[in-house]
Amino acid sequence: MNEKRNPWWFIPSLYFAEGVPYVLINTASVILYKRMGVDNASLAFWTSWLYLPWVIKMFWGPLVDVVSTRRRWVLGTQAAMAACLGLAALSLQTPAFFFLSLLAFTVGAFISATHDIAADGYYMLALDDKQQAFFVGIRSTFYRLAMIFGSGFLVYLAGRLETGTGNIPLSWTLVLALSAVLFLVLPVYHKVVLPKPASDAAKPASAAEGGVAFVEVIASYFRQEKIAATLAFILLYRFGEAMLVKLASPFLLDSQAAGGLGLATSQVGIVYGTVGIASLVVGGILGGWLISRYGLKRCIWPMAFLLNAPDLFYVYMAYAQPPVFMTGVLVAFEQFGYGVGFTAFTVYLMERASLSSYKTSHFAISTGIMALGMMLPGFVSGWLQQKVGYPAFFIIVCATTLPGLLTIPFLPLERKAEAS
Repeated sequence: MNEKRNPWWFIPSLYFAEGVPYVLINTASVILYKRMGVDNASLAFWTSWLYLPWVIKMFWGPLVDVVSTRRRWVLGTQAAMAACLGLAALSLQTPAFFFLSLLAFTVGAFISATHDIAADGYYMLALDDKQQAFFVGIRSTFYRLAMIFGSGFLVYLAGRLETGTGNIPLSWTLVLALSAVLFLVLPVYHKVVLPKPASDAAKPASAAEGGVAFVEVIASYFRQEKIAATLAFILLYRFGEAMLVKLASPFLLDSQAAGGLGLATSQVGIVYGTVGIASLVVGGILGGWLISRYGLKRCIWPMAFLLNAPDLFYVYMAYAQPPVFMTGVLVAFEQFGYGVGFTAFTVYLMERASLSSYKTSHFAISTGIMALGMMLPGFVSGWLQQKVGYPAFFIIVCATTLPGLLTIPFLPLERKAEAS
């Protein structure tokens, strides 16, 4: 069946549904646990494990291709996400909330990563080449709006409920329950509006054929020019940011006596989750325009500087403990720089993948290694902060940005044909 339907009916909602679980599981969960009294070392270590499904999703990606259709995977994973978020909400009312909610978020992370695979595959099947090019910006915009919704609106709502009810577990239970309801509605809506492209069908292959193809894809990735430099770049370019992101919200929430800024939950929702993410989006748009105009080779150094230099703002905030307005301005600048710098990182990964015969698979491998680069520093960031305090921790964060910068001169930035 080859249905034709205006992509405006489903692309925005499909990528909004892709972004909400990611930001809830990897960002909002940190704020949730901080408000529930979990210490920085524990929350940073255990929530860092939640990146793992995005690291290893390439290993079960072929399953989505050969079992059922991408459309059914999308609907099924959205319904399953509703169940996970509902269980996470209920777990907050129990004494074992940390273990039970973390378990629900872990299952949700695997479901979300699978949804990403299915949604991206469906995008390429449901839209023709011209539509894909047009809607690439639309999908990115709605993914970013999902981030604002998850780390901005929902965190703000939790903060307002905390103030109104005086009950932190109940406030976050209601917020997660609202998210679960959203994922009850989304698959119902998508069942109606998602077309059924003729090309969206399972393509079974023998185990032997699949194994050989998988090995060749992996082997060809590691045969790329200057692969050691590329791997070092992927793992180290955002090392400082990976340490910072796990402690940014706890720092904003901790009392001034504990070295933090003492913001309320609703204020963090506005400062970090709304103003900060909006600045990140603007930075990403500007970064994309600059690279399209001047090229990656000319832009990568200034963009790398913009990614890392604003980490110094956190050093200043740790010492000066500025008022809320100034905090919002500094967080906005830091996130703007991150948006610009991350664009250079993404474009490099896409350009390397575009030179390969296995474009989709190689990009998936790179993004998996990218997620690993975010996961590993998070394991030690909370423990380190508790040992040295916020001011020294943020100075260390600034120092850890240097290895990533040192990988840039070794990158193959000249685009040329490459056999894989």
